[in-house]
Amino acid sequence: MSNNFLSWKANYDAQKERKGPFFTVSSVPIDPLYAPGHTADIDYERDLGNPGEYPYTRGVQPNMYRGRLWTMRMFAGFATAKESNERYKFLLSQGQTGLSVAFDMPTIMGYDSDHPRAYGEVGRVGVAIDSLQDMETLFQDISLDKVSTSMTINAPASIIWSMYVVAAEKQGISANKLTGTIQNDILKEYIAQKSWIFPPDPSMRLITDIFKFSKDHVPKWNTISISGYHIREAGSTALQELAFTLADGFAYVEAGIKAGLDVDDFAPRLSFFFNSHTDFFEEIAKYRAARRIWARHMKEKYGAKNEKSLLMRFHTQTAGCSLTGPQPENNIVRTAYQAMAAVLGGTQSLHTNSMDEVLALPSEKAVQIALRTQQVLAYETGVVNTIDPLAGSYFVETLTNQMEEGAEEYFRKIDELGGVLGAIRENFFQQEIADAAYRYQKEIESKDRIIVGINDFVSESKEKMDLLKIDPEVERSQVSMLTALKQSRDNIRVQTTLTDLKEAAQGEDNLIPKIMDAVRAYATEGEMIAVLKEVFGEYREQAVF
Repeated sequence: MSNNFLSWKANYDAQKERKGPFFTVSSVPIDPLYAPGHTADIDYERDLGNPGEYPYTRGVQPNMYRGRLWTMRMFAGFATAKESNERYKFLLSQGQTGLSVAFDMPTIMGYDSDHPRAYGEVGRVGVAIDSLQDMETLFQDISLDKVSTSMTINAPASIIWSMYVVAAEKQGISANKLTGTIQNDILKEYIAQKSWIFPPDPSMRLITDIFKFSKDHVPKWNTISISGYHIREAGSTALQELAFTLADGFAYVEAGIKAGLDVDDFAPRLSFFFNSHTDFFEEIAKYRAARRIWARHMKEKYGAKNEKSLLMRFHTQTAGCSLTGPQPENNIVRTAYQAMAAVLGGTQSLHTNSMDEVLALPSEKAVQIALRTQQVLAYETGVVNTIDPLAGSYFVETLTNQMEEGAEEYFRKIDELGGVLGAIRENFFQQEIADAAYRYQKEIESKDRIIVGINDFVSESKEKMDLLKIDPEVERSQVSMLTALKQSRDNIRVQTTLTDLKEAAQGEDNLIPKIMDAVRAYATEGEMIAVLKEVFGEYREQAVF
């Protein structure tokens, strides 16, 4: 460090320091000042590069938001397909530029709405989708070649995605014109979110079958959204979110290669999904480090030759776990800061949470405010006028380097455990996240970390909000429509396609064409899942205590 810095440090130490905390949301200590000595080892060409150039630390496009703004998505879906279709049309009319579908728990877990385990859950936390009929209704009067659609679905992703492709087919739109993303990230389900169906091996087979089919038939589609969001929501630190997400990504790359694909056949369509939490600079550093790590590993370890294989393109959602029930209007402010961090970090797509999402599915007013938050950010703040404006900041570059170094250390630990699947079997990820969540909660309880409206600045007044409530009639209506479908369809054809699907699952053929045949026959999601369970079995997690 320079003499000037040492002189400042002596003066600083002589002053009284207010009570902190002086650490990030992830409990990483923060120095009082960052100076040239912190970044002396950075080489611009090696570590940063220009936007759109290796290693893409500064962004994946040369012109970033000067050329095109991020896609503005609001996570939407509730009740039946008809109600959700109306919400989509409202959002599109308000300037939203992409759709993001939330599914209800029965759909996520592979159950039809008339299954006993679906009782009381139909349409509650997302839209109920049982068959192609529902998917057609969901996108009625919305041209699927004119909108990019993201679908948050994992274990049954192959089935729900097939319904979407066939729904487009019914609109007269060929699959090669479709753009969007399916989450399709089963590894993070075993790690954090827990909505699995099948064991890991057949689950990975379904994913690589999608890679193969999409390469030839749906080439513009992002076949997976490797998700750190749910890892963070489960209680991880920013570093853990970064490291565990990228480790999952590398596992999918290795699975695709093992399945016989060239890395450049599928890697360009891999995408990512990150959380944007409240610690502004930590989040920005996380995104910048993620791009650099991904590019280097894809080039140096996996031998990717196509530049698009090196590009980490990602969607961001503001942190649901940061929202508070008391003083819910504070969530508008939190979301705005989190959204700005995502944009300064170079996201390609963004969902801003609504202020009432901690209490219920968002109301129309709340979701409009959340969308307006993005529009104000894009058109009024000026943050889009120059690319990666925080590059060169001693603080941000130091945090970026620390993120990369910490992630590499995690990769070494995961490799020692036999890779991602080995680490899952050893409960490594689960324990790391649980420990981090415990530390964070203890900081709140001790008031080492202040959460406005929760452990300080508490208001005695009880705010009243108009919340979206799902009428119990929704479930009855959905089950009634499903019953009518099962009576009116060609059930002989349904049984034939389900038998064909089971036989294919017992062999090694790509399952996607067989799933699509069953979808066209109006077989239900639950019927297809039941057939696959007969072959693949179901996953059971080893408990951690």
